[in-house]
Amino acid sequence: MKAIIFIGTNKSGSSREAIRAAEKLGYLTVLFTNNEKQLQQRKAYPDIHKMIFIDTSDIEEMKDKIYDLSKIGLEIKTIVSFVDPYVHIASILCDEFCDNYTSSEAIEMMEDKEKTRNFLKDQPYSPEFFLIKPHESLTKKMLYPLIVKSPKSTGSKDVLLAADESQLDKHLRFLRSKNPGETMMIEEYIEGPQYLVEAFVYKRQAHIIGIIEQEITQGKRFIITGYGVLAEVPNDIQTGIEEVLHSIVKAFNIENGTLHLELRLTKNGWKLIEINPRISGGAMNNMLLAAFGFSLVEETLKLFLGEHPNVKPRYKKFIFTKYVIIDSRGILERVIGKTRATNATNVVEVYVKPKKGTILTPPLSMGHRYAYVIAEGATLAEAQNNATTAAKEIKFLLKAL
Repeated sequence: MKAIIFIGTNKSGSSREAIRAAEKLGYLTVLFTNNEKQLQQRKAYPDIHKMIFIDTSDIEEMKDKIYDLSKIGLEIKTIVSFVDPYVHIASILCDEFCDNYTSSEAIEMMEDKEKTRNFLKDQPYSPEFFLIKPHESLTKKMLYPLIVKSPKSTGSKDVLLAADESQLDKHLRFLRSKNPGETMMIEEYIEGPQYLVEAFVYKRQAHIIGIIEQEITQGKRFIITGYGVLAEVPNDIQTGIEEVLHSIVKAFNIENGTLHLELRLTKNGWKLIEINPRISGGAMNNMLLAAFGFSLVEETLKLFLGEHPNVKPRYKKFIFTKYVIIDSRGILERVIGKTRATNATNVVEVYVKPKKGTILTPPLSMGHRYAYVIAEGATLAEAQNNATTAAKEIKFLLKAL
């Protein structure tokens, strides 16, 4: 039986859509997970044919389990992950057990923000940055505001804005207490509109899958609360992004693979915020499907399986995804408005994540976005208005803690 092993998945979003795509393509799906809750909710994952509880940071333990699966007759065709921080681990295992059509070395570098910054530091799109080693004190004069972050951070958890020296000291103390022994990164704060770029590389040819305008809500963290997929991209934006993408693909020597970039357009040109060696999580696959008519995770699996992917748009539509966050903490008693949101004008999909009894909190990471609405429109502004209007219908009724 031909099988695909996935390392980690979320309950919804791109990583789960990839497992569904594998089942649709006719493969036995195997999940390696260290999340006990997923075992307890096993019935909620019918598309996962075999769920194995395992330490997903222990490569040797996973190797032993892969040997066991091979012995019972499974033909492992590829080993993948669509979840931080397992993309590189999956690729290493794929090197050993399958034909790997991607580059483990490039993936490892892209997963580590410190390595990425150092590798690309001479490129015109690289922001000014410097690193502070553990127990090292600040000595140089700096222009504020600044961004301070942990190079291992994901989902905006450890990315903080420092307006002055005292705030920078406070953020460094916080991050060092959370991540002792880790180098911290300080970057210039970059002003300008932010874009997410989903990209695909096949036989060294880089393809822009989608250019997405990001709506950022700044509270205690930078949280992306809106994504506008451009059906039509202005030539100057398309050309500028293509130049950055081709430069990155060449620098990392990527033959095949998927990645996404976050870029800001400044008065001095494009500046790279970060790179990740996978499709974005959350609703990204579904919003690209709504915009262009194909599943990026399905085409990614074909790429990983050595097949010919097809990322040519079947059509082009303006799509906007609006995420719902909350401004106070409490225990969820009830969600209202989902049906009204679903029936609103040009709504494509509505998703509500938390169940009754869950503790909800104002956002400290992307994981604290509790619902989304995907809508289409004749223009981006119309799609945004449709999604935002529908999202306002969704209310979380909380009981105080």
